[in-house]
Amino acid sequence: MAGLFESAGGGSAAIALDELEASILRSLEVQMLELIGPGPGGDTSDPLAALFAEGPSEAPADPALARLFPDAYGDPEKPDDAETAETREAAREFRRYTELDLRARKREDALQVVRALDGLGGEGGVLKLAAADCLRWLGALNDLRLTLGVRLEVAEEDEQGLYDLPDTDERKPLVMAYLWLGALQESLLEAIAD
Repeated sequence: MAGLFESAGGGSAAIALDELEASILRSLEVQMLELIGPGPGGDTSDPLAALFAEGPSEAPADPALARLFPDAYGDPEKPDDAETAETREAAREFRRYTELDLRARKREDALQVVRALDGLGGEGGVLKLAAADCLRWLGALNDLRLTLGVRLEVAEEDEQGLYDLPDTDERKPLVMAYLWLGALQESLLEAIAD
């Protein structure tokens, strides 16, 4: 997979994706949408009720979701018993009022990527992103990479070892996707900085 972003000027970017690359990226984003879900109390058609809806107060049990929706307070490296009750309560309170909005933003980022890829008509082609869309894409790519990193149990110091996995390792396809997403993310950052 060689499709990487290039600058299209003015903070916009373009990428040439073949059919396989577009299909893989779309599939990953659809899976992200399923993982994120609407969230507790987040599936309401009443805009006023949605405005005042409260989210969950506890961190998600799924480690990937916990990485996407981390606690705002406390040290994730310390066990819960090392934190004060006040810190835990502040984290619960913050989550209650922010997680639904964060879920909605992450869903919109992923949907923007899916819609753009759908615009290619199921085939490869050149995809041009406006400057505002680039930021949504960065968010969506970051969410995918974080999720895959958790699923693969990637630690920063172990990342180099991912390149050396044998082809027979069952994690190899996910590792390839993880590394490709990192290259996409880096190339998009470089493209919008030009």
